[in-house]
Amino acid sequence: MDQKQYIIRQISIFSENRPGRLAAIAHALEEEKVNIFAFSIAEANGFGVVRALVDHPDRAFTRLTELGFNVAFTEVIAVAMRDEPGGLYDIATLLGDAGINIEYSYAYSGRDGAVLILRVDQVEPAIEAILAKEKELLQAKAFS
Repeated sequence: MDQKQYIIRQISIFSENRPGRLAAIAHALEEEKVNIFAFSIAEANGFGVVRALVDHPDRAFTRLTELGFNVAFTEVIAVAMRDEPGGLYDIATLLGDAGINIEYSYAYSGRDGAVLILRVDQVEPAIEAILAKEKELLQAKAFS
């Protein structure tokens, strides 16, 4: 099985935490016709990290770095989960039982159900553990 089909390139944008910065990022992506599927923002000591799944990560990277943002790629996976109480518990327990640490996550819910985006310390063992329990992983091409 080719596990690479499940590894998604997330962009992480580092920026000062001040008014207008998210708007500048969003505007730059709009100008480049880059669609944002999901994102989260974390804050620490006056700086923010915007983590996003976009349809054209290379275009987003190029444009945002041209504007002076520090941008990096991170490998994440996306797991379909039940959009009801206990959905998160199922996935968190599965990975914990496999000895895999969740470094951070964020989720979204839509017409087709809920999806949990995960940054884990062991990507390939996480993919194996999730598929072994017959859970659905979204393929990277779903985000391009």
